[in-house]
Amino acid sequence: MRIAENKKLIERVYTDSADRCGTTFADNLADDVCWTVTGQHSWSRTFEGRDAVLNGLMGYFRSLFDVRPRTVAFNFIAEGDTVVVEAKGDNVTKAGVRYDNDYCIVWRIENGKIKQVREYCDSALTEKALGPFPQPPSRVSG
Repeated sequence: MRIAENKKLIERVYTDSADRCGTTFADNLADDVCWTVTGQHSWSRTFEGRDAVLNGLMGYFRSLFDVRPRTVAFNFIAEGDTVVVEAKGDNVTKAGVRYDNDYCIVWRIENGKIKQVREYCDSALTEKALGPFPQPPSRVSG
């Protein structure tokens, strides 16, 4: 994919998220996708493969909210096969806790599919608002 197409794909992912709908993210994941949550906290690990990302990381994350989580992007930078996004969450957990994390996410697109994701966020807020990630996660390495 060209740079503009990669950027447009990730913009659609965030449009879906901002609207709390859509399947652009799931429809465009490579089977061998890797999502790395950076840092030194219980959520920090690499989720390897489509199932681990959709059902392990995202499945658990979504289970903490009554409505589909929302993340709004406000800056996209694209070069080569990489799109870097600055974004802000807009969420309330089932327990009534605000979870409005700030993100910088680095997306790598290969052959039109999302191949790698590196997530940088406020890990202290993640642990405070969402609690620790359950152990052991299914089909996850880290």
